[in-house]
Amino acid sequence: MAWFSKKPRIATRQEPAEEQPSRMQGLWAKCESCDEIIYRQELEKNLMVCPHCDHHLPWTARSRLAGLLDPDSFEEFDKELEPLDPLGFSDSKKYKDRLKSTRKNLGENDAFISGVGRIEGHQVSVGCFVFEFMGGSMGSVVGEKVTRVFERAYELKCSALLFSASGGARMQEGIFSLMQMAKTSAAIARFRTGNKPYISVMLHPTTGGVAASFAWLGDIILAEPKALIGFAGPRVIEQTIRQKLPEGFQRSEFLLDHGMIDAIVPRKDLRAKLGQVLGLVG
Repeated sequence: MAWFSKKPRIATRQEPAEEQPSRMQGLWAKCESCDEIIYRQELEKNLMVCPHCDHHLPWTARSRLAGLLDPDSFEEFDKELEPLDPLGFSDSKKYKDRLKSTRKNLGENDAFISGVGRIEGHQVSVGCFVFEFMGGSMGSVVGEKVTRVFERAYELKCSALLFSASGGARMQEGIFSLMQMAKTSAAIARFRTGNKPYISVMLHPTTGGVAASFAWLGDIILAEPKALIGFAGPRVIEQTIRQKLPEGFQRSEFLLDHGMIDAIVPRKDLRAKLGQVLGLVG
């Protein structure tokens, strides 16, 4: 029998089989600092802090709120608010398409989650940035939700608490984004007439218009270890002034040494520290 067939073979087009996710996918994580491979379940139990070197890995906003607030105390508000495209902005991708795909991937409407909860029994109006949503950039909706955190705290006569992690203003919304710096700062000024404290917790990174407005206006300013905090990034500053910056410039340790923040609090100690502060001044 010949090794080939003279009869023509008609190829039929088949749809590619859907790729089945590996059972091991996502079970392990690699530390960005010491390169150790860590069992993800162990890492999550440790609040996304490396057990080998204490490096603070990214922690999602909802996990952070669930881990720091009293169990079942968080009530979310303003979830229905969604950003629009007032400028019809387009770069490599249309802004409205970028929003649509990001919403689908993350299941969040924008880069900020807000509501009311309790920490060791103390009521707080709380907000937390979703850095995975376009770098936690602040557009019109983020600014509105931040403003409502302070308005809600004023009405409820409770403390305000914000966790900031952002690349700054959202360029796709232009001046509408920059206006949020003044808007949120004005909301803080009104909130302060109620004589309740605003606690600002700066995460890695907190930069741009967010750092230049409400993030640095806290009555008490805390930060996580080694967080990058500042307006412009170190590389931009070096290129502008044409000088080499000091070692660790704009990291939370550097800022603490120079009196720019009140304390650096490791993640595992943050809930207790917030409870202590609220008990003293809240």
